[in-house]
Amino acid sequence: MIEVENLVKKYGGHTAVDHLSFHVEKGQIYGFLGPNGAGKSTTMNIMTGYLAATEGSVKINGYDILTNPEEAKRCIGYLPEFPPLYPEMTVHEYLKFVAELKKISKEERKKQIEEVMDMTMISDVSKRLIKNLSKGYKQRVGLAQAILGYPEVIILDEPTVGLDPKQIIEIRDLIRRLGENHTVILSSHILSEVSAVCDHIMIISKGKLVASDSPEGLQKLKTGTADLNITVLGNKEEIQLVLGNITGIKEIAYIENEDAVEISITTPSDVDISREAGTALAENELPVIAMSRQAETLEDIFLQLTSSEESKDAGRASDEEENDTEIDENDNKEQHEEIKVTAEAEEEGENEDDGNI
Repeated sequence: MIEVENLVKKYGGHTAVDHLSFHVEKGQIYGFLGPNGAGKSTTMNIMTGYLAATEGSVKINGYDILTNPEEAKRCIGYLPEFPPLYPEMTVHEYLKFVAELKKISKEERKKQIEEVMDMTMISDVSKRLIKNLSKGYKQRVGLAQAILGYPEVIILDEPTVGLDPKQIIEIRDLIRRLGENHTVILSSHILSEVSAVCDHIMIISKGKLVASDSPEGLQKLKTGTADLNITVLGNKEEIQLVLGNITGIKEIAYIENEDAVEISITTPSDVDISREAGTALAENELPVIAMSRQAETLEDIFLQLTSSEESKDAGRASDEEENDTEIDENDNKEQHEEIKVTAEAEEEGENEDDGNI
């Protein structure tokens, strides 16, 4: 459906998108996730033909966005981070204008405008000026213009930015419904938003794709440990005997209180001994009065992936700086030697002149 190959975008000496490649399959909701400044909006602007790439190619449904832009754009509905609205128009006037731009036939125009207004729940404000609408309604109008013409691909850049919790839930529900008939790509720097609606998540950092998988698949990238905290009525020695028979424990610590023992157990992140520990303690008449487990979340994975890419960039920058320093030192050394040789030659010349005199 969408093929992005070796995409590069440079602004002077800054590389916003760095050899980015990915494929988007038909009929799924894709989440484009990354911290602010990761290159998400730049990539989307290139995919939709708003920006030219420095290198690489983008094909939409087989059409190259650079060499065949009209056919490629016909397949796309795009909602930028800031919707392209005309505040002096009414909602209906604006959607009619967009329908004309998209060359929707007159027979279909009225029907489609009514359908997308119903879909985005803006029918009740169709006669109001856009400038008088709330942020949430303006975002819905932007969504409506993206849906008009029923393109195969709908691209949404930060669709819930600036919305209140109720509006965010409504937009998420709408995105899910759109995913039933369209391929949807949405960008965000909020992981909970992407994981709530997307079938597939692509994580970008410093213009590079660092992970691409389903939410479940990304969970398998978890590394490190999980902590299990248990509070038990009983004495430490009895508890130690019971828990000593459980495998998978990396570390364990006890804090004794007056009538209970607080236990902190560290295990590999993919090992959960909660049920086994609870059952063993209960069978030995050691009542568990509290138990909680803290494991790595998608947020932790996201931070690990994006932080590691930043560390690599910092390392590369440091190496380049060291190399530049070495080159400068070598240049200075060579210049010093050249000056020394020149001075010696001049001194010899002066001595010869003195001898001739």
